[in-house]
Amino acid sequence: MPPPRRALLAPLLRLRGFSSLAHHSPLPPPPRRHQFVLPADPAAGIQGRGGIGNPLDPAQLLRDDPVAITASLWVSSFRAQPATAAPPSLSPFLSRLELWVLAYQKAYADETGSYLPRSSIPASTLSSLLALRNAVLDARFRFGNRLTPFLHSPRPAAAADPATLSKRKLRALLTTPGPAPFQDRVVQELLLLLLEPVYEARFSPKSFAFRPGRSPHAAIRTIRRSFAPYLWYIKGDLSPLLHSPDPAIVVGALIRDVRDKKVVDLIRSALLTPPVTARPGDEDAAKKKKKRKYQKKKVLPEGEPKPDPYWLQTFFGFAPEEALTQPDWGHCGVLSPLLANVCLDELDQWMEAKIKEFYRPSKSDVVGGEDEVEQGNTSWPEFVPTSGPDKTRKVDYIRYGGHFLIGVRGPRADAAVLRKQLVEFCDQRFRIKLDNESLPIEHITKGIMFLDHVLCRRVVYPTLRYTASGGKIISEKGVGTLLSVTASLKQCIKQFRKLEFLKGDREPDPQPCFRMFHATQAHTNAQMNKLLLTMAEWYRYADNRKKVVNFCSYIIRGSLAKLYAAKYKLRSRAKVYKIASRNLSRPLKDKKGQSPEYHNLLRMGLVDSIDGLQYTRMSMVPDPDYTPLPSGWRPDHEKILLEYIKLTDQQTVEEQRSCIREEGLITPQDYISMLVWSYKKNAVLLPSFKESDHKGSTEDLGSDTDELSDKELGNPGHVDSPKVAEMP
Repeated sequence: MPPPRRALLAPLLRLRGFSSLAHHSPLPPPPRRHQFVLPADPAAGIQGRGGIGNPLDPAQLLRDDPVAITASLWVSSFRAQPATAAPPSLSPFLSRLELWVLAYQKAYADETGSYLPRSSIPASTLSSLLALRNAVLDARFRFGNRLTPFLHSPRPAAAADPATLSKRKLRALLTTPGPAPFQDRVVQELLLLLLEPVYEARFSPKSFAFRPGRSPHAAIRTIRRSFAPYLWYIKGDLSPLLHSPDPAIVVGALIRDVRDKKVVDLIRSALLTPPVTARPGDEDAAKKKKKRKYQKKKVLPEGEPKPDPYWLQTFFGFAPEEALTQPDWGHCGVLSPLLANVCLDELDQWMEAKIKEFYRPSKSDVVGGEDEVEQGNTSWPEFVPTSGPDKTRKVDYIRYGGHFLIGVRGPRADAAVLRKQLVEFCDQRFRIKLDNESLPIEHITKGIMFLDHVLCRRVVYPTLRYTASGGKIISEKGVGTLLSVTASLKQCIKQFRKLEFLKGDREPDPQPCFRMFHATQAHTNAQMNKLLLTMAEWYRYADNRKKVVNFCSYIIRGSLAKLYAAKYKLRSRAKVYKIASRNLSRPLKDKKGQSPEYHNLLRMGLVDSIDGLQYTRMSMVPDPDYTPLPSGWRPDHEKILLEYIKLTDQQTVEEQRSCIREEGLITPQDYISMLVWSYKKNAVLLPSFKESDHKGSTEDLGSDTDELSDKELGNPGHVDSPKVAEMP
């Protein structure tokens, strides 16, 4: 008989250097409080909570819809007032197996790239999920456990049994950095399901990163609407907090709103458990091995899935500076961005208090009166009002990730005072040393860079008349000043140079993208069209959208022309444009391979149609989107939640009913009830089908319908007709 697995691992687990989790008793552990033990009497296992059966049987624990449970948590979090409501209790949700199954489905989709329905989860996986849940509830779960996991990865290659590994492979498993164990990701997804609704109801509306529905576009539109009157700007960076956080700061910020000991202990364990890091010599060896492997090129077959399309990798290279830093704190995983916002929410709350403190209204100003309500033209929010010492003084603030932007309307001294207080707050709360160089005070005339968009001012010159040749005569006197949000062309050139699409500064010269050398012309054009469409969408709210997107199209078109010239040996871009046209939509053929006519092959379906590059002319680029952001804007899911809470409130329902009664109206529900009751009441007066058929058979088939008697028509006034009692 082969020895048990624990006996095989016993000599290896004695080495404490292998793992901090390798501490197991040689005796079998006693049954835990949540451990399922089969009773001696099979009938005794049928008794469970509420008479439904064994409460620890996975099949009987999956009774409710996990999406409905999560939705109830969202509704309860948004219904409570954050200032007065007690912190919600998450322990009952932590023990719901339905939520564990939902977290497993999300982790499975991230691991394999496909969705697993709930009905397709095998029974062994449900038992492993139940064991993982019991270990978390009993505080037996440890992050980073690669030897004895409760739940294995769904991929067979990643789910190797440690008992079957040699000493060398086991040592490499414990000392080589790699992806987190699959069960760790399931626990992270579950904590995200529980904590996200709690904090989304309490977060400040001034933050726009790592939150659902608050994209960079929402931040840019908020700046365009709210930052028009400000003259001085303070731009700061708190990215060191996102790279290496202090666990004491994170846990201290967490327990303000979450008091569940099990949830807090799990997050503290994830922060304090040291991840496996590579040794200094391993990085150089990995680079050499990767370099040797990269020299051997391989063309992937058409049916083999690609990890990431080329256009998406290229667009990720255009990420702005504010979006480059993605928090990844030890074993927190997908929970790291939420915890970063939990820490930085203290800065948001502090800045909201400073906004009220620095507000000094003026009745002679259009920015705001004593009630802090805008009095100007709200349909044109980017219009810059006049400034002066007797005007309203105010401060506004916006944060995206670890970067924030503060606008000050008033003298520069107010901005200097606010900067000094901000430096003291960050030093005391986050232990981050800031100075005047890291928090510069800049005037709007110099241009403020934020999210790869430049904030500046431009004067509006009206058009007097148009000429016969298509030109226009513009007035020399401006009628007003607007806040301009333009895309930075210098930053765009810098990103293209980093991606090796061009070289040179003053006169950018496109370079061939040899990564697409082995792809077909149709596939290459399709990839670059997706990149151009994404770039046009990214610069959607920029004033110079046409210019910057057309420049991107010029760089990509020149890069592809040089690539095709090298691939088909055409020597120059001019010959490529001559054969393939301006948008590279015509097929390019190699001199060696003479093929039939392209149109005949396309008609027979033997080749793919070649789409030309888009936005080759500036007139083809769509106009900027100047749709104003509504006042008090919220994401769609928050608006739906608040509307649902409002409709389910009994006071709101009573107010609506009283208003309907006062106006003399009828609700749609009451109207439908009246129709149904009228139908039921009138249907009794009609004769039955059998009686009508019997009477119709006795009549002459050729008789006229006008000669029918009252009895045949079911007239209640007839002598023979039954008397119908009125229903109350």
